[in-house]
Amino acid sequence: MLNAVHHIAIICSDYERSKHFYVDVLGLTVVREIYRAERQSYKLDLALHGRFVLEIFSFANPPKRVSAPEAAGLRHLAFEVDDLDAVLAKLLLKNIEAEPIRIDQYTNKRFTFIADPDALPVELYEK
Repeated sequence: MLNAVHHIAIICSDYERSKHFYVDVLGLTVVREIYRAERQSYKLDLALHGRFVLEIFSFANPPKRVSAPEAAGLRHLAFEVDDLDAVLAKLLLKNIEAEPIRIDQYTNKRFTFIADPDALPVELYEK
């Protein structure tokens, strides 16, 4: 029935700050940016290596998302990386700190989490 995950959508509290994080810090590319005057809201479509993966919406005064302790609903976004140490070093240069690196007990792969501007957990999982 299903072919693939088409995209993930998030709502941000500060559009420019989130756009900077996902584009300038994480390196996603802008596919389309639309301002919807009737909603006073932006819709930003982002791609990873040419494939549309993330949609960012801005709305006036969205309610805060409960992230910790773990709440029901979307848990986190996860991105695969080739070299976790190299990625973390680049992020640290941009003042993005990560949690301590963990080892997946089933795959023995290394992973960690950073937070986006709205404290949404973003997992970095080593290939």
